[in-house]
Amino acid sequence: MELFKIGGDIPNTNYLFLGNYVGHGFYSIECISLLLCLKIRYPNRLYILRGNHENRHVSQKYGFYDECIRKYGNINVWKYFTDLFDYLPLSCIIENKIFCVHGGLSPSIKKLDQIKKLDRIQETPGDGPLFDLLWSEPEDRFGWGYAYSDVYYKFGHNISESFCIINKLNMICRSKNLEMKGYYIMHKGLCCTIFSAPNYGYRCGNKAAIMEVDEDLEYKFLQFRASPIQETKDEINRNFNRRIVDYFL
Repeated sequence: MELFKIGGDIPNTNYLFLGNYVGHGFYSIECISLLLCLKIRYPNRLYILRGNHENRHVSQKYGFYDECIRKYGNINVWKYFTDLFDYLPLSCIIENKIFCVHGGLSPSIKKLDQIKKLDRIQETPGDGPLFDLLWSEPEDRFGWGYAYSDVYYKFGHNISESFCIINKLNMICRSKNLEMKGYYIMHKGLCCTIFSAPNYGYRCGNKAAIMEVDEDLEYKFLQFRASPIQETKDEINRNFNRRIVDYFL
């Protein structure tokens, strides 16, 4: 993977992944399988959070279900993976100062201890704090708002500021949204989006990025593009006459 070439090999580099490993391309099974194998081999060097695609409903809708059937001939592999997704953690803290999550914040959660009390071992519900952590998004606004016909929350700069002050945090890192340069910092430096999928959907042409954090919690962004060899394979795969709907256009 190009990402490991840029960031460094495990176990010399620690990695934290922020979700959405399936349903975004033709190689979801290979992607999540590699991460799980690395997690087994280096359990204290690699950490995997849950994204909004790591559940039964979304993975069935956006291609992972069909990929499992196409490659294995039945739904067993999909069932095993989605059962495992229920156990992935929702968030984590880097050195008690950087809060990491896939989506964002929730109006139901003021303190970090409230996240520990959530029953996370379940299919993602349609609302509530667990849903919010995986689906909400930052926005240049004040307070809370809604997106897509009241489906999920948008949170403003004052929400990020309040959450960081209460929990004595430096910033919030999340990853749900496409960013053309691979990252985007907002809310006066308190909220950062990191997007690590180059040329998203095989057509966006975006760069990807990883956030490198040192022992003093100083950080920088390392950008990269899709591998030319991989882009050639993706183009062949995209033009192949397949039975399933092309979810990535």
